[in-house]
Amino acid sequence: MTRSTAQIRRAFLDFFASKQHQEVATSSLVPVDDPTLLFTNAGMNQFKDVFLGTEQRNYTRATSSQRCVRAGGKHNDLENVGYTARHHTFFEMLGNFSFGDYFKQQAIQYAWDFLTIELGLAKEKLLVTVYHDDDEAFDIWEKQIGVPKDRIIRIATSDNFWSMGDTGPCGPCSEIFYDHGEHIWGGPPGSPDEDGDRFIEIWNLVFMQYNRQANGDMLALPKPSIDTGMGLERVSAIMQNVHSNYEIDLFQALIKAAAVIVGTSDLEDKSLRVIADHIRSCSFLICDGVIPSNEGRGYVLRRIIRRAVRHGNKLGAKDVFFYKLVDELVNQMAHAFPELAQQQLMIVKVLKAEEEQFSATLERGMGILNDSLAKLTTKVVPGELVFKLYDTFGFPADLTNDVAREQDFTIDEAGFNLSMQAQKALAQSASKFSADYNNIIKLDHETMFTGYGELSASATVTALLVDQVSVQEAASGDVLVVLDTTPFYAESGGQTGDTGTLGFANVSVNILDTQKVGTAFVHKVSLKDSVDSTLKVGDTVMVTVDYARREAIKLNHSATHLLHAALRNILGEHVTQKGSLVDADKLRFDFSHFEGISVTKVVAIENSVNQQIRANHALSTKLMELEQAKQAGAMALFGEKYDDEVRVVQMGDFSTELCGGTHVGRTGDIGLFRIVSEGGISSGVRRIEAITGQAALDYLHSDADSLFTIAGLLKSDKASLVKKTQQVLAQLKQSDKELNQLKQQLSGQKSKDLVKSSVSVKGINLLVNKLENTDSTSLRSMMDDLKVQMKSGVIVLGLQADGKVNIIAGVTKDLTKQVHAGKLVSFLAQQVGGKGGGRPDMAQAGGTQVEALDSALASVEAWLRDNLDN
Repeated sequence: MTRSTAQIRRAFLDFFASKQHQEVATSSLVPVDDPTLLFTNAGMNQFKDVFLGTEQRNYTRATSSQRCVRAGGKHNDLENVGYTARHHTFFEMLGNFSFGDYFKQQAIQYAWDFLTIELGLAKEKLLVTVYHDDDEAFDIWEKQIGVPKDRIIRIATSDNFWSMGDTGPCGPCSEIFYDHGEHIWGGPPGSPDEDGDRFIEIWNLVFMQYNRQANGDMLALPKPSIDTGMGLERVSAIMQNVHSNYEIDLFQALIKAAAVIVGTSDLEDKSLRVIADHIRSCSFLICDGVIPSNEGRGYVLRRIIRRAVRHGNKLGAKDVFFYKLVDELVNQMAHAFPELAQQQLMIVKVLKAEEEQFSATLERGMGILNDSLAKLTTKVVPGELVFKLYDTFGFPADLTNDVAREQDFTIDEAGFNLSMQAQKALAQSASKFSADYNNIIKLDHETMFTGYGELSASATVTALLVDQVSVQEAASGDVLVVLDTTPFYAESGGQTGDTGTLGFANVSVNILDTQKVGTAFVHKVSLKDSVDSTLKVGDTVMVTVDYARREAIKLNHSATHLLHAALRNILGEHVTQKGSLVDADKLRFDFSHFEGISVTKVVAIENSVNQQIRANHALSTKLMELEQAKQAGAMALFGEKYDDEVRVVQMGDFSTELCGGTHVGRTGDIGLFRIVSEGGISSGVRRIEAITGQAALDYLHSDADSLFTIAGLLKSDKASLVKKTQQVLAQLKQSDKELNQLKQQLSGQKSKDLVKSSVSVKGINLLVNKLENTDSTSLRSMMDDLKVQMKSGVIVLGLQADGKVNIIAGVTKDLTKQVHAGKLVSFLAQQVGGKGGGRPDMAQAGGTQVEALDSALASVEAWLRDNLDN
């Protein structure tokens, strides 16, 4: 019986629910607690800690339909999409799981019953594999299930042995394959022709029964578990009597919608397959908070979008189109994933913005690539060209490879990587010195930080460095001082390092900066004023943090946390921190967002932060285990490295973040928060700068003073200032209009007077004049008037103003074959130290040698006579 993809998904979940499995919702494509994964790529990802025994749940059996992406990192199918029948960037993995409950016998029985009874697949079309020494699984298949021996294949490779890593839980697998028939090329698993498409794996059962030790020993797990996965798209193809995944109902709906949108009737075109596949991965990634950017997950998303756009362009799409497919995707999949419909508007906005940005360079980049391919004498695209397309036109290397492959070219990946490395090295060389501390200085010392509770302390010098070289003593110059304990906060997490004073031997010197090298805090001091004193390793010193500066930093840092939370609440949970700077003067916060922010929303963000300040929440700081902190809702940034024990900073129920920085005691201490700027700094990344406390109050006072001053100048009060300004602008606009009319009248009269001074050169009227008291912006309109007045002739006007020369030359249309205005003005420009050119009938030039203008104008008549002779 033919079944739709939606029906198969529902049947699977209902089947296992009837077997006492807890139906668990799909997890995000962005693994929350696993930095080892770029994207969720298997159904077991969300149960990893359960299998490891570090997490307990209130059920021992589970089933799910997990959305997965394999387009980056170790698991990358991106370049195969469109070329094969079963590769996807996005797919659904149906799975059932046992956490120490049932094991091999039941797992095998469940799989067989679902396939042969629930779905009604013919048993003779199925064959299975087992790990070569897993006699237990072999016997279950043969003796209990009744699969003939010749349809049970022993596999000795890692294809049939799963492990979570080099150590930890692992075990043999058993896979179920479907035979699509003799008419399709390919052999059974383990045979020389196994890569063919006749026998397709549809279900993998993992028997997690061992714990692999570092020395290779395999110890039996006390609670063996089951992890299975069945590809929904593959099973749908079987149930719908088609061979390719792209022929199933879900994909056909997307392919047909894409064909209408781009304007093609060829539903077999592989570009339509690419577009249909990519709209799923892109939409669900955005739904799960990923925004196009130039790094990490955001860059993978950008690559997929741009690949889809290129294939649409190839099909003839003339305008942005990709986002229009979201409607059909919602129709097909929102019933199973309602969040897709809930985030539909957001998905459309992100896709449209990214496509519009890329479309601006796509045509030119494709032109350069195709021209280059036509000129190549080998079938390898140089790495330098691949990099140029990436760096200048935003072409990811795999997109260039996609285009090249269509014309039987390959790309020089090694050359591309060398160009990328050279660019990164150049960027790193431009970084500030403090960022290089860890690269230059190697220290084994450890400093205890006491700055949360005190701002002054006695400490012992444990190391001194001059010019990055360790010394035992120093008497002058810039010195890096390492202490055994310090209240000085070292720059990290965006918060700038503390400054203050260091006292020793009856002198006090300034600490200019504090950085962290490994576990040591490095204080930069200047000993230039302490000529008679020598600082030595082992000395006891007194260090004192600049209190006022630290307090200002605390206000800005705590406000940054509130700002982050406000952005996520108002703009959406896709907002994540991309960088920050917190110092005494201001805060700067970079974050992921795909479009500009309206003034209304900027005001809403500012109001939200100030509301939390007025609420005067007490700040809670706790040390927690990392996993405990995440469960408490603390935000952990992808790519950040955290210790097992972390510091959690919480402000009411509004903001909870992992942070080692210094903060206010209560949000009310911040006083006031004011956004002073908002704008984009790169694709998909925006920046807000803001101030707090007294600085924010001073800013408001300055604004108020400016308004009072402007009101006074306009003879208005503050309340009527907007209305008064509008009136003044309207008056100015009317005055400008009247002035321009008067100028045109005067210009017309001046034109009539100038025409009278024209001379005849070989029968051609020539007018040359140096203008006085004329605006340079009027030159073109005056030239047009003179042409009308003269009807036939050559005109040259010169003007000097503000130390510069302006020259304009005009030729009436009846004379342009005899005299070229561009050539004439170029001749004159050279004489006044400038350049110029233009059309045969009109040309302009500028210069800096005002003293040469008279002689240049005097040379026009001779130039005209000579050129007419030629």
